[in-house]
Amino acid sequence: MEQKKLFIPGPVDVRPEVLEAMNTPMIGHRSQDASELQKRISEKLQKVFFTQNQILLSTSSGLGLMEAGMRSLTTKRVAVFSVGAFGNKWADIAKRNNIPYDLIEVDWGDPITPELVDEHLSSGKYDAFTIQHNETSTGVTNPLNKISAVKQKYPDVYWLVDAVSAAAGIKAEVDNWGIDFYLTSTQKALGLPPGFSIAAVSERAFKHAEEVEFRGRYFDILLIKKYIDKKPYQYVSTPSLPHMFALDKQLDYILNEEGLENRFARHKELRDLTHKWVMENGFEFFAKEGYRSATVTAVKNNRNISVLDLKKQMADRGYVMAPGYGKLKTDTFRIAHMADRTVKELVEYLDTLSQEIEKL
Repeated sequence: MEQKKLFIPGPVDVRPEVLEAMNTPMIGHRSQDASELQKRISEKLQKVFFTQNQILLSTSSGLGLMEAGMRSLTTKRVAVFSVGAFGNKWADIAKRNNIPYDLIEVDWGDPITPELVDEHLSSGKYDAFTIQHNETSTGVTNPLNKISAVKQKYPDVYWLVDAVSAAAGIKAEVDNWGIDFYLTSTQKALGLPPGFSIAAVSERAFKHAEEVEFRGRYFDILLIKKYIDKKPYQYVSTPSLPHMFALDKQLDYILNEEGLENRFARHKELRDLTHKWVMENGFEFFAKEGYRSATVTAVKNNRNISVLDLKKQMADRGYVMAPGYGKLKTDTFRIAHMADRTVKELVEYLDTLSQEIEKL
């Protein structure tokens, strides 16, 4: 299979050293070595997420942990704040699990404001609310730091955050912001292959979950925690050890070689380079100014080019590009600038993109 460079918002290109780590010989998943591996990973992830909360690992996509949070933490009703297609998935999960919910959706491209959150939580109807940190379909980053100030007014409401396309690319201060359930998966800004996901869960969230009778089995956060507590850092079911080996390797790189703050700064630099390209090439941004993502830029197709033809042309040049998502498939295209992407690689991609657009 011909290897093309991935400029889509996940899966991403993975460093060779990380792929090599996945080839580490197997160990018993109930062994002391496995416990020590999980403990190391958890402690490193706490640093990346700026939290002391318990880290849960899941051999699933991020959607699995979205369902885990929804099922385990809603006893009354959940408010789903959405700015795009992936935000709407929370509502779909609630519906399919017979959980009472309200979908509070803003125009795509706009963020969720603290005022909107305050308006709905003040009703007293909800014991949980969900929000995307970063909406992959629209390139909007929600102002979680400002929303956190509103959340403090409602101590009996639990906050679930989908950070799948944000974590390790956009800074999140989980403890300072009071996030109860912060989840992500490995195939985006963390820079690993897909198939593994992570959550940081507050102690009060675990306590609240005790009030929920039917939490499922595979994604029951109390059952997962029971295995961690009973047999230190054991996985409740058979885990993907290759992902754990790779995650251990990549977290060392993020924390000790690149440096966490340097990683956040690099993502912003890549975003700024992309923004410059957008403006120089006569395009517009889909996301509202002030809320544009550091990991993926959604470009408005105001020049009315054929996005699907452009995708084919870029494939011939050795790149996989991302059209718009869902109803935005041809109205936008997306430029991913996340994980371990370098400035040089991005500049080469953008130059090629310019060349192929002129052929349309």
